[in-house]
Amino acid sequence: MSWKTVCGYAVSDGVPRRSLWVALIVGTILNLINQGDIFLSGQRPDFTKLLLTYLVPYMVSTYGAVSFRLHAAQTAATRQT
Repeated sequence: MSWKTVCGYAVSDGVPRRSLWVALIVGTILNLINQGDIFLSGQRPDFTKLLLTYLVPYMVSTYGAVSFRLHAAQTAATRQT
C-alpha cells in the first residue's frame, strides 16, 4: 500500500461526492444538536466547531471508502496467487 494508491482511491469513483453528501447530512444534524440553541438565539456560532463538524464526517466517510477498496484490492490480489 502506498500513499499514491490511498490518495487515488480517495478521489476516484464518486468517493468525494458520497463523502460530501454524508458530511452535509451528518454535519447539519450534529451542528443542530450541538449549536442549535446558538443558531435559534441569533448568536454567532463557533465557526471552528461548525467547520470541524462537517469535516469529521467527510473524513470518516472517505476513510471508510478507501479502507474498503484497499481490502478489496488485497483480497483480489490474494485470490489471484
